[in-house]
Amino acid sequence: MTVLPGESQDDGLRVPIARGMDDRVILRMDEALRLLRDGDIEVVGRIVQASNATLFCSIEVDGISASCVYKPIAGERPLWDFPEGTLAGREVAAFLVSEATGWHIVPPTVYRDGPFGPGMCQLWIDVDETADILALARSQDPGLRRMAVFDAVVNNADRKGGHLLPTCGGHVYGVDHGVCFSVDDKLRTVLWQWRGRRLPDDVVPPLRQLDEDLADGGRLAEALDGLLTGEEVAVTRERVSRLLRTGVFPDPPDDWPAVPWPPI
Repeated sequence: MTVLPGESQDDGLRVPIARGMDDRVILRMDEALRLLRDGDIEVVGRIVQASNATLFCSIEVDGISASCVYKPIAGERPLWDFPEGTLAGREVAAFLVSEATGWHIVPPTVYRDGPFGPGMCQLWIDVDETADILALARSQDPGLRRMAVFDAVVNNADRKGGHLLPTCGGHVYGVDHGVCFSVDDKLRTVLWQWRGRRLPDDVVPPLRQLDEDLADGGRLAEALDGLLTGEEVAVTRERVSRLLRTGVFPDPPDDWPAVPWPPI
C-alpha cells in the first residue's frame, strides 16, 4: 500500500491511500483522520528497532484500507525526564501543532483505543528508498528548515536522521515525537545547519498564529488539553514567543547534548 505526500488544497491535505489490493483513493485530511479513528485495526507485526512497543498494522473502514503505526500506552517505558503524560499523548500533540502551522510535518495521527488498549495511531508513510538520509539531513531543503522551526517549538529531544521520511513526491515527514514538549530546554536534533540564522519570512505568520492559538482559551490550547499538562502548553507558547522575539533559529545548548544518539 503506497502512501504519498498530499497536496495543500482548499479542503485540506489530500492523502493517497489504498483501497483493496490494486486501487488507490485520495482522501482529505478529515477523511484520513476518520479512517484512523474509526477503522478496524489488525496487527501485522512489530517494528523491532523501536524502544517502545511499535506495531505495524492494517486499518480499514467502509472498504478503505491503509497501513498504520499503532503505539499502545501499555507498551511505553517510563522516562525519568518525562514523568507526566504519555508518549502517545505527545505524539498526537505534535500532530496538532504541525497541522496548526499548515506545514503538515507529522503524518495524520490520532489517539484511540486499539487491540492492546489506548494509544496513538498514525498513518504509515512509504518513503523514497533512493533518498540519501545523511545528505538530506545536511541539506538546505526548505521543508527541513520548517521542520527545524517546528522542532524548536515542540522542544524535540530526539530528531534523528532516521525520523525523517522523504517521499517520492518531495515532501519530507517527521515522525517519533514522543519526547517533545518538556518544560526544560531539551532540543536535540541533526538539523543544526540554520543555527543562529534569521528565520525565513514565510514561517513568521504561522508562528504568530500559533502564539494566538496557544493562549488561554485558544483553539490549539484547548485541543492540547488532556494530551499535555497546562505548564507544557504554556511553555510551548513561551518558545513560540521567543522565536518571534529573537527572529533567529536557536543555537545548540551548552548543558545538554545537541545531537541525539545514535544520530540516525
